[in-house]
Amino acid sequence: MATLRASSLAISSSSSSGCSLKRAITASIQLPKPTKLSLADQSAAVTKKLVEELRTRNGYAFAEPLQMDVSQKDGVLELRLSPNSSVKTMNKLYTILEAVEDRVEMHDNIGEQRDNWNKLLLNSVNMMTLTATATTAVAATVPALSLRVCSALLFTAATGMSLIMSKIQPSQLAEEKRNASRLFKQLRSKIKSMLVLQSLTDSDVKEVMEKVLALDRAYPLPLLGAMLEKFPAKFEPAAWWPRVASNCRQSGGQKTIMNTERNGWSEDLEVEMRAIVQVLKSKDKQDYLRLGNLALILNKMLAVSAPLLTGIATASSAFGGSTAMMVAAIAGALAAIISSFEHGGQVGMVVEMYRNCAGFFELMENTIEATLEEGDYSKRENGEMFEMKVAMKLGRSMSQLRDLARKSMASCIEGTEIDEFGSKLF
Repeated sequence: MATLRASSLAISSSSSSGCSLKRAITASIQLPKPTKLSLADQSAAVTKKLVEELRTRNGYAFAEPLQMDVSQKDGVLELRLSPNSSVKTMNKLYTILEAVEDRVEMHDNIGEQRDNWNKLLLNSVNMMTLTATATTAVAATVPALSLRVCSALLFTAATGMSLIMSKIQPSQLAEEKRNASRLFKQLRSKIKSMLVLQSLTDSDVKEVMEKVLALDRAYPLPLLGAMLEKFPAKFEPAAWWPRVASNCRQSGGQKTIMNTERNGWSEDLEVEMRAIVQVLKSKDKQDYLRLGNLALILNKMLAVSAPLLTGIATASSAFGGSTAMMVAAIAGALAAIISSFEHGGQVGMVVEMYRNCAGFFELMENTIEATLEEGDYSKRENGEMFEMKVAMKLGRSMSQLRDLARKSMASCIEGTEIDEFGSKLF
């Protein structure tokens, strides 16, 4: 009987230990059930990685149109486009970006071509003029019909080519293409920034297209029928931005301020910007207009003098006689000197440089004035960012810009002229 009890106890103990062992084994191999949150996080991470790969296409990063939101509804992940943008608007801006890229390439190529024109035409005109001058000098001592004919033909060709160069001003054409390429590159960078940082709208597309067309009007590609006037009656700054209608600007200044926040603007900052505009108008812009007028007058004199002297040399060499030959030789030598100074010194390029610099300061004036006329602060660019942009464009630090504004205000109060220019770059 005792034996049976002992065996039953052993069996019961062994069975209980076996159950506990089974439970231990079961507990040891049982894995935690994946939570709903961890699965969603993993799927969202994978989806976002795919979206990041889609965001880089053709070397450009997509903006809001492809910044998709990941949400879970009944265990299914959904992707939604940003409500502030559309794929259609993005495609329009990419189309404009491709056109801007093409214009940059065209202006670069044509600018290089017209710079070569200046060098080749200048060398050709000077070689013909100097050869004809030497031939005329020899014909004055050794009378020969062939020498007079050769010198007359060379002077005639030099006169024609000098007239063409004076008319089209190849150095000025090359400078126009350089400026156009630089401005189109700036616009290209701005479009890329808009694609990355902004929610695109149809008004953004319209604004960019107007800027492209304004640049096309300011710097035309063809020569015949569209070339800019090289000798205008009045020297005026270049304008490569779309003109804002006066009624639109006035209506913008009369808007009711609905937002109480000033978006980084203060009364002191507005006064500072108006003082900067006054400096740019009275000093920088006026100085470049004055220099541009002087360069334009000089270029007109040189453009008329070189063909006139070669024409005199042509007529003198055709008549013959020692005195006529001497006049032809002197006129030819002077024509070569003037042509070298005009086109070798690239006086036309200097005129275009002054015109572009004056346009730069006029654009800054218009931008600052249009910003200050906007009554709704929420539609202005952030005040601190705007101040920093103005300082960088003028080659100044923020403290230097504020010092300049204080000097301008002090000169207005005292009735004196400020002795400092706004820009430190040029």
